[in-house]
Order: sequence, then structure tokens, then C-alpha cells
Amino acid sequence: MELSVVNIKGKDTGKKAVLSDAIFGIEPNDHAIYLDVKQYLANQRQGTHKAKERNEVAGSTKKLKKQKGTGGARAGSMKSPVFVGGGTIFGPRPRDYHFKLNKKLKSLARMSALAHKAKESNISIIEDFSLQTPKTKEYINILNTLKLEGKKTLLVIGEKNDNLVLSSRNLKKAKVVVASDLNTYDVLHADKILIAEGSISKIESLFN
Repeated sequence: MELSVVNIKGKDTGKKAVLSDAIFGIEPNDHAIYLDVKQYLANQRQGTHKAKERNEVAGSTKKLKKQKGTGGARAGSMKSPVFVGGGTIFGPRPRDYHFKLNKKLKSLARMSALAHKAKESNISIIEDFSLQTPKTKEYINILNTLKLEGKKTLLVIGEKNDNLVLSSRNLKKAKVVVASDLNTYDVLHADKILIAEGSISKIESLFN
């Protein structure tokens, strides 16, 4: 797959970038994508949820009423789940939601997500650039110049660039990632993928 390289002003530089068909041209595997996104979201969960059970609720242990003769059901403790303020039956407990996927499946999922974006023509190659200082306004101006205003964007760069990351960090619809940190969820979540020219070889090396 061959795409034109544009600069941050949206102008064609005259250069062409070749994206490997072995990555961007495969038949997407939607089930692999589903599993990888499911794992990604599960791994974000803290799992610190907790409800008090009857042995943890504060309250008297005195028997509420006599066993017989009241015409009602037996009641031995105000901590019982049947009473308001009592313990919770089968409530949530702290747990770890992490689960493992093998590397080949995760790799297939990422390639499938990139292939989907390529099929939809939602991948653009941008000439390598940097910012002198972290400036959100400047990064917004670049996106606006590229006619991406209001769209969710993912910029993939070859090497860590703190100025770019900090400039985009406060924007809800923009994200900057290093090629080595590319994941299926971020690719699918973005409307448009901007791949820095220098990161193409880094992306391809992830799957070799």
C-alpha cells in the first residue's frame, strides 16, 4: 500500500510511503480484535469494589425478638441481609480482572485493527515533526490545518517526544503514542490514524 506523505500544513511533500500489505492489507480477524479489546479494558479495572457482608456490618448481635409467638418469621440478628442496613448477599469483593492472551493473537488483533483503518482510508502519513515547547494550542492548530477538527485522532511517532505528548494530553479527542506502545483499542477508538514517517519501520518491526 502506497500513501502520499504530507507535512503539518497539509501540503503534499511529493514523497511516498509504502505500508506493508502483510500488516495493513490482511483480512481482519474481528474475534481477535474483540478479545484484545476485552483484555485491554479488563486490565484498566482496579477491582477495588467491596460490599459489607453480615459479619462486617456494625450493629448489635442481640436477638431482635422472641423465637415464637409473634406471628412473624424468626429473626436473630439485625445484620441479616433481609433487613435494611444489613449485610449484602453475594456482594462484590476485591478481585483482579487481568487475564492473559498469547502474543500471536494480540499481534493479529493489532494488525486487524490497522487493516480496518487502511480499508476505510483512515490512515495518513505525516512528515516527522516536533514542537519546541509543550503547547496544546499549537497542536490543535496542526490538527485543524489537517482538517481533523472535532475528530478523534491517534498520532503514532517513532521515538518518545515529551513535547508532543504533553501538548496532546489535555485533549479528549487526541492522543499521541510511541509505535512500540501501539494497541488495538487506541487504533479502533480513533477516527483518523496519523503515522509519522519515521515510525513506519518501528510499527513493522513490532510484527516481525
